[in-house]
Amino acid sequence: MGKIKKISTGLLIATFAFILGCNSTNINLQSNVNFVNNKVVAHRGAWKNKNLPQNSIASLKEAIQLNCSGSEFDVRMTADNVLIVTHDPQYNNLEIEKTNYSELAAFKLFNGEKLPTLKEYLLAGIKNNATTRLFCEIKPSKISKERGQLIATKVVQMVEALKAKDLVVYISFDYDILKKIIQLEPAALTQYLESNKSIEQLKKDGISGIDYYYNNYKNNLKSIESTKASDFTLNAWTVNNVADMDWLLANNFDFITTDEPELLLKMFKNRLTTYKDYKLIWSDEFNNEGLPDSLKWNYKYGGQGFGNNEKQFYLEKSLDNSFVKNGKLHIVALKKDIENRHYTSARLTTYNRFVLQYGKIEVMAKLPKGKGTWPAIWMLPESLRKKEEAWPLCGEIDIMEHVGKDPNMVHVSLHSKEYNHIKNTQITHFDRIPDVFNNFHLYGIEWTPEFIKFYIDNKLFFEAKKGENGMISTNEGWPFDKPYFLILNLAIGGNWGGDIDDTIFPSEMLVDYVRIYQKPTIKN
Repeated sequence: MGKIKKISTGLLIATFAFILGCNSTNINLQSNVNFVNNKVVAHRGAWKNKNLPQNSIASLKEAIQLNCSGSEFDVRMTADNVLIVTHDPQYNNLEIEKTNYSELAAFKLFNGEKLPTLKEYLLAGIKNNATTRLFCEIKPSKISKERGQLIATKVVQMVEALKAKDLVVYISFDYDILKKIIQLEPAALTQYLESNKSIEQLKKDGISGIDYYYNNYKNNLKSIESTKASDFTLNAWTVNNVADMDWLLANNFDFITTDEPELLLKMFKNRLTTYKDYKLIWSDEFNNEGLPDSLKWNYKYGGQGFGNNEKQFYLEKSLDNSFVKNGKLHIVALKKDIENRHYTSARLTTYNRFVLQYGKIEVMAKLPKGKGTWPAIWMLPESLRKKEEAWPLCGEIDIMEHVGKDPNMVHVSLHSKEYNHIKNTQITHFDRIPDVFNNFHLYGIEWTPEFIKFYIDNKLFFEAKKGENGMISTNEGWPFDKPYFLILNLAIGGNWGGDIDDTIFPSEMLVDYVRIYQKPTIKN
């Protein structure tokens, strides 16, 4: 696939909004195919891990052997009208559309394989294969639109002649090519790669899916759900980053096109176990620039010490203390005087934005280094903010705390009236996690009516069970059966943070993403 223009937010939202009222155009295949449902489309075949040529028959066979959901390939046509499988408009410095196939075929791929014709490629793709789709990207002609129409016609005719149509999904940046395919084969599965058409137009013209660059989908969770509900196929390309793969898997995309199929297959398998029955209901991927999204976050303001004799003054909507840049949230503490405090920082909260009772919460974060820092990822209940309960009766869930005076020692805790740090009876666990300062780690909990499990990098770190080990199961001992909101902050000093090294500033906690999951049977 080549470059794609960035889709406008307005068009994407309008596009997804329309889908909800549309009828499904997905096609039920009429052959003996039994496609795997692991979402993984190997981009130009599975070539990277075994150092195979892209768009080669060898990489196609490897994708089928891996049991990928699909294998993508590119089609062009030579000067003498031979359909071949290759990505770039030039091959061995020869213009494909201006060169005969015999001249091109004289130069073999680096594994010794001949430059494959579409016929050879399809024959290899249908042999002993009833599980892996063939995603056929038809490249636009540089010569003329008419030639592009001819290429589309010849491709469809060849797919029909080889009885491969039940395996093939057509994709293209050329809208007229897809329309021609549908004219010739109304039942064909098609996905449009460009982002300049509304879904209304796509539906009207019989297009059955979209295949956008993955960043175009970010920050449109509700719209994606509407799209999924309409059975309009969602594909994303080309996704090689673990965090992006994870986000797309969490959002249950139909297909994810990648140069790393082995990695994505492993992640898909792990997710089936780790996230069984859970559905992503809220997230922030921090793709905007500037202040954090005000629809998702608000701020704590002030410098009252917050019961811990903390030394910072929390500012709201201060670009010096909290901002999003290059896909990361920065929470920054500065050596700066304000009122009776000598440090400024930020405390972000989802209160009045989002609350949760039970689910999975995950925060990918990198922690600040230095004495006096006290970063935290934690939760307080709505009942406290509404002044229905006071602390510690209301309860507190500490997903991650770290103090700079004890490097790499990560703490998790639960606080209640009976069990809290003032009495030194809190339910807690701590251990060293390697290199929390230079690497991102995934901090999270799984919270149910029966237990709260704490995880770091998806590995169980600590588990607290309601009513076990002598624990009181009433609200005084387990106040964790009510809605809570999430807090991200960087405190400085205080009763636990201790002495402050003034040479460390500015000091910051980085957050890559926040994701919250819930089982559909639970009403949030």
